[in-house]
Amino acid sequence: MSLVELSRHMHGYEAEIIRGRLEAAGIGAVCFDSGVNIVEGAGIALPARVMVLKEDLDEAKAILAEDVAL
Repeated sequence: MSLVELSRHMHGYEAEIIRGRLEAAGIGAVCFDSGVNIVEGAGIALPARVMVLKEDLDEAKAILAEDVAL
């Protein structure tokens, strides 16, 4: 069971929203580095990453694609 990157976001709250959406659909997800860019415009450009289990990656992508299509 290994984690893989689903998406990257310059704002940690975007990653947290996606994590919550996946959790609501029954897919476990974690955010890495979501609190790094707390001070906007501080010159720190480390993206927040949403991570899922490798075996959940395709389903997670499909869920996010559904949301975009709505």
